[in-house]
Amino acid sequence: MKGKIIKGIAGFYYVHIMGTGVFECKAKGIFRKEKIKPLVGDEVEIDIINLEEKTGNIIKIFARKNELIRPAVANVDQALVIFAANKPKPNFNLLDRFLVMMEYQQVEVVICFNKQDLVESEELNKLRAVYETCGYQILFASAKTKEGIEEIKRLLEQKTTTVAGPSGVGKSSIINLLQPEIEMETGTISEKIERGKHTTRHSQLIYLQHQTYIMDTPGFSSIYLMGIEQKSLKKYFKEFQEYEAYCRFLGCSHIHEPDCGVKQALANGKISAIRYEDYMLLYEELKGNKKYKKGERL
Repeated sequence: MKGKIIKGIAGFYYVHIMGTGVFECKAKGIFRKEKIKPLVGDEVEIDIINLEEKTGNIIKIFARKNELIRPAVANVDQALVIFAANKPKPNFNLLDRFLVMMEYQQVEVVICFNKQDLVESEELNKLRAVYETCGYQILFASAKTKEGIEEIKRLLEQKTTTVAGPSGVGKSSIINLLQPEIEMETGTISEKIERGKHTTRHSQLIYLQHQTYIMDTPGFSSIYLMGIEQKSLKKYFKEFQEYEAYCRFLGCSHIHEPDCGVKQALANGKISAIRYEDYMLLYEELKGNKKYKKGERL
């Protein structure tokens, strides 16, 4: 039977089989020999040991579409990053770090600002202006009033989405609203998963509806840009690309050089000053940072 790993704890993998339930599985020894570790999000084939007790063995891991480093998850279609519009005010540097890491890992991002009921429309428009010019889709929502929740649900349909954001922004409240109120067709997830759900170091996929999963990740207060070289950082600020053709120098860093197309776009208000300031801060932080060798785990 084919399913998707939704959680892994201490060598046990919990595999969701559509319409049947969640099976507690061990991975066959061949994966250890080949140094392949099953990941949450993996599409797998299992041999059933006991149908009533829902136990089995993972016998095959299908080819991965992608593999994220942090959180460690496979086959992600998109990331939904949630920040608060207020209380707390958005930490743009933290958001830009997340966006850079998702660009580095080639994952599309949707930005959601929760608690829209706490700010005026003028302030929401300012938030929109910062990130829409970068090509990101922006959503405003309120877990309190349930505004924007249906739009989020539509964006999640038939996709595997990692949901991330700092603590205190209402991420858990939104995730609770996204889950169907009726009991899932697969029934109650096993008690063994429930025992581990409060351990924040474990990420897990939550099944919402047909071929639709979200991964709730632990809240983050910092993100270190591992694996990214200083000279490559500009590639992950995708709004720069349009203006690089106007730079006098090939390999322009967009910081010190004269006649820089990106700095001219900044002066003309076409690039967000908030984004550019974060770029400079991250550029300085990455001084001397070396790229990891292919295959090296972060």
